[in-house]
Amino acid sequence: MITASRRALRRYRSLLIVCAILVASLVPAFSTGFWLPFRLAYVIALALPLCYLWARLSLFGVHAEIERAADRLQQGQALGERVSISNRSLLSKLWLEVDEPSDLPGHAIRRVISLQPRQRRSWKAVSTCERRGMYTLGRVTVTSGDPFGLFRFSKSFGHSQTVLVYPRPVELTGVRLPPAELLGEGVLHRPTHYVTSNAVSVRQYAFGDSYNRIHWPSTARTRELMVKLFEMDPASDVWIVMDLEANAQAGSGDESTEEYAVTLAASIANHFCHSSRSIGLLAFGEALQLVQPERGIGQYIRILESLAVMRASGDVSLAQLLSEEGKRFGRHSTVVVITPSTQEDWVLGLQVAAERGAKLAAVLIEPNTFGGGRDSLVVFGALTAAGIHTSVVKRSGDIGTALGSAPSAGQAPAFSVGG
Repeated sequence: MITASRRALRRYRSLLIVCAILVASLVPAFSTGFWLPFRLAYVIALALPLCYLWARLSLFGVHAEIERAADRLQQGQALGERVSISNRSLLSKLWLEVDEPSDLPGHAIRRVISLQPRQRRSWKAVSTCERRGMYTLGRVTVTSGDPFGLFRFSKSFGHSQTVLVYPRPVELTGVRLPPAELLGEGVLHRPTHYVTSNAVSVRQYAFGDSYNRIHWPSTARTRELMVKLFEMDPASDVWIVMDLEANAQAGSGDESTEEYAVTLAASIANHFCHSSRSIGLLAFGEALQLVQPERGIGQYIRILESLAVMRASGDVSLAQLLSEEGKRFGRHSTVVVITPSTQEDWVLGLQVAAERGAKLAAVLIEPNTFGGGRDSLVVFGALTAAGIHTSVVKRSGDIGTALGSAPSAGQAPAFSVGG
C-alpha cells in the first residue's frame, strides 16, 4: 500500500503542485478580493480540463504492433523486434512515448515520436542477449501527456512473450574421454547380432531373422532375401554432473563459478552431440534437474534449455547428489563431474561409481581465482590418487585449451574423451 502511494505521488506530483497553487490562490482571492489571485485561479481552473482532454485525445486512434523474430536465442545473439505505431485519427499526435517493459538485461526500445494524421511509423529495435535465462518481453505501451506534464495516460497493445536465452558453448578441440564398456565402445570394429546404427554389409536371409533387418534394394538386385549386417558403434552414455550447491560457489555475474560451470556443461554437450554420442545431464539447484541420456540435436536443445534457467542455489552437496543418484552410473556410462567444490568427500562417490564400472572424468573450477577462500589442490590430489581424469579451469582462462591440454609431469591425466 505504501509503495503504491509513493508511486502515485511520483506520477501526479506536478498535478498536486498545481492543485496546491490553485487552493493557495483561492484563499487570498476570497479573503482580500484582490484581482490577481482570482485571475491566477481562473487560468489554472481552465488549464486543468484542457490538459486532461489533450492527454486523452492524444491516444485516440493510436494503434501499435510489434513483430518478434524468435523466442529462442543464444547468449551473445541479437534479439530483433519491429515496432509499428499508426495514427488512425485526423488529429496530430505531438508527443507519444513508446516503450516495451522487459527484464531482459540491456533491452530498451523506448522512443518519443510524433505522428501526423493517418501516418504510420516503424523502426527496428535490436537488443543483445547478454545473459542466459528466461525473460519476459511485455506488451507495447504507448503513453501520452499534456505539455505541462500534469496528466499521463497509457495504452497497451499486443501480448507479452517469454524469451529463452541459451548459454553459449565454447569450441573444444583435442578433447578425449575414457571409454565406457559397452557394445561398440572404443576403436575396434566388430560384427554384432544387435541392431545398431552402423549397417556395414548384407547376407542371405536365415530362418529367425527379423523382417526389419531385410535390405530391400539388395533383395531386389539379387532376387533373394538379403538382411543387413551390423557393426558395433560407440553408444555409451555420457553423463554431465554439475555441482550447483550454493555454498560451493564463488564470484558473481559472468565471472562466477556458476556461469563457468554452465558454459563448460554446454560446451561438453555440444562436443558430444556432434560426435553422435548419447548425453545426459544431472544437477541439483533449486530442484533436481535430470535429463536422461539420448542422442541428437533435440537432446542437445533439451540440455541447453535446462542449463539456461539453472541457478546455483541448491542446498544439496555434490557428495549427497552422487550418493543418491550414483546408481544411474554403471559400466555403460562415462561420468563427467563439473564442480568448484574444495571438499574431498565427493571423490569417494566417484570411486563408488568406478567400482560399478563407470569411467570417470572431473573438471575442477578453481574457486580462489573467483575470490573464494580455498584452492582445489587437495581435491586435485585426491582425484590424482584415484586415477580419475582431471583438469582445472581458472577465471579468465581459455576453457577450450584447458580441457584439451595435455598433462604435465606429475599431474593427473588431463580431461579427455577416448583413452
